[in-house]
Amino acid sequence: AMAQAALGAAGLHFDELNKLRVLEPETAQLREECRAFVDKTAEFQKIVGSLIELVDQLAKAAESEKMKAIGARNLLKSIAKQREAQEQQLQALIAEKKMQLERYRIEYETLCKIEADQNEFIDQFIFQK
Repeated sequence: AMAQAALGAAGLHFDELNKLRVLEPETAQLREECRAFVDKTAEFQKIVGSLIELVDQLAKAAESEKMKAIGARNLLKSIAKQREAQEQQLQALIAEKKMQLERYRIEYETLCKIEADQNEFIDQFIFQK
């Protein structure tokens, strides 16, 4: 004990493993504070780890939604192109039918004229007799 006091006066101390140290042995309070700090650091690392995991999941979900949106947009574009093509086909068909109608109208007018001429000829033929 006297040797320890003499060493203590010189600023030297034995730790719990009986090694000679320049600093005083750790107090129980300091040891507890260190343990609490290490525990809190570990807890913090765990929280940060789960946060990183969550951010990762959100990034994957966002990427997945982005791909779905791109797919939907491409589908809409292709549907719009199909509709455009259908509309052009229908416009061409309408134009074709209008031309056909015009030909029939002219043919009908011609036939009406021929009928009128023939009726007139018949009437004249009958009246001549």
